[in-house]
Amino acid sequence: MTASSPGVRIEHLVTSGTFSLDGGTWEVDNNVWLIGDDEEVLVVDAAHDAERIATAVGDRRLVAIVCTHAHDDHIDAAPALADRTGAPILLHPADTELWKRTHPDRAPDAGLADGQQLSVAGVELTVLHTPGHCHGAVSLYAPALGTVFTGDTLFQGGPGATGRTFSDFPTIVESIRERLLTLPAETVVRTGHGDSTTIGAEAPHLDEWIARGH
Repeated sequence: MTASSPGVRIEHLVTSGTFSLDGGTWEVDNNVWLIGDDEEVLVVDAAHDAERIATAVGDRRLVAIVCTHAHDDHIDAAPALADRTGAPILLHPADTELWKRTHPDRAPDAGLADGQQLSVAGVELTVLHTPGHCHGAVSLYAPALGTVFTGDTLFQGGPGATGRTFSDFPTIVESIRERLLTLPAETVVRTGHGDSTTIGAEAPHLDEWIARGH
C-alpha cells in the first residue's frame, strides 16, 4: 500500500508478533510506515520483523528508525534493523525506562524532542510529544504529505489504551486535544495498529471519549 506526493511516497507494512507488559502477552499486528523516495527512506516503528522491513528499504539509505513509543511490539526489531543498515534509532527520552525492559543492553542512538524537525527525501516531519499511552509517546506530522503518524496515541475510534503501566487517560486526551485535533481536518491519521482515519473523522468524538473514560 502506497501514498504519493511529489518525489516521495509512504509505504505500509503489517507485521505480526506479540506485545507484553504487566505480566500479560497478546498477539498483535503492527503497522510499519516507510516514508521516502528512491534514494532514502525513514522507518516509523520497526515492529517484529527486521528482515521484512530491510527488504522493503532495499538499497535505499535508511535515514532513521523512529520509535513512536517504547512498547516492545513497536521496538523489538529496531536494534536488528539498525545493525543491518547503520541507521540510528530515535526515541523520546521519557520512554527510556520502558525501552530498557526490552533492550537492556542497547540504548537508542538519539532522543526525540517536541518540535524537532526530521527530514527525509525533502519532506519535513515535525515531532509532536503526545504522552498518555506512555510517557515518551510521539506523533510525526508531515504537512507536505497531509498526514500524521500517531503510533498508539490516536486510532480510528478513539485514544490508545491507558490501562497499563506508564499510561494515563487524562494525559492522552489532553495530547489528542491540544496536539492532534488542532491539525487540519483532512489530515490522514496513520496509526500503529489497524486502519487509518482522519482528524476530521475523529474530532467530533472527543467528548464521547472523555465520558467513556478509557
